[in-house]
Amino acid sequence: MRLPALLTILALLALAGCGDSQESTTSAPDDRTRGSAPTVKQIRADFQRNKDCQRPPGASRWGCSIGAYRCQGVVSGRGLSISCARPGESIAFTVPRD
Repeated sequence: MRLPALLTILALLALAGCGDSQESTTSAPDDRTRGSAPTVKQIRADFQRNKDCQRPPGASRWGCSIGAYRCQGVVSGRGLSISCARPGESIAFTVPRD
């Protein structure tokens, strides 16, 4: 009986270490590595221009599409944290608070 309880506690402690990080990562292929793949800068600009990607009033999470990318936004302490992905690729960026 003690072993399952111990394993549960260890699993919860391991998950607790995966909390909100203040680091932001940005990775996407640039035009040199993948033909005409959009850059992070282009996707970020498209995200900010696209009316479907604007945060709905009062929402803390939402989603939209930018070309082949499916993006989701989350309100964070630094602004809006955006993650976009398409098969085989993902990018992330932050839109600072106004």
